[in-house]
Amino acid sequence: MSTVSRRKTLAIMAAAMMPGAVQAGQTGLNWNRQSLRLMMVSEAGCEFCRAWRAQIAPGFDRSRPGVAAPLFEVDMNGPYPDGLALAGRPRVTPSFILLDRGVETGRIEGYVGARDFYPVLERMMTRAGAAVPRMGA
Repeated sequence: MSTVSRRKTLAIMAAAMMPGAVQAGQTGLNWNRQSLRLMMVSEAGCEFCRAWRAQIAPGFDRSRPGVAAPLFEVDMNGPYPDGLALAGRPRVTPSFILLDRGVETGRIEGYVGARDFYPVLERMMTRAGAAVPRMGA
């Protein structure tokens, strides 16, 4: 039986009380099948979203963080998956939100560039207690 961390508890409470919090929208994600996910929030015309897709997306699903937290993308204006508990509505695109069973455990706002994206993401995952798998040689 796992315990709920202080950060997760605060995120759930904030999501329930904040007027701008995202809690529902589209269905389809099974949090029991893959509990850790990375949500990319984007919008049409976002040049930094295009840069991320060109520089990072082609290999993301085979990367260490991509294996640990598969990515899915949502438009900034929704719909969002059911069952989300976010600390607040995303305001910057792209935003990368680490979710554990739908609860936000970390966030990167903006695209930090190809050189820094993976180190920043792995530090966020480590701070959130997410295991980043070692990849085979």
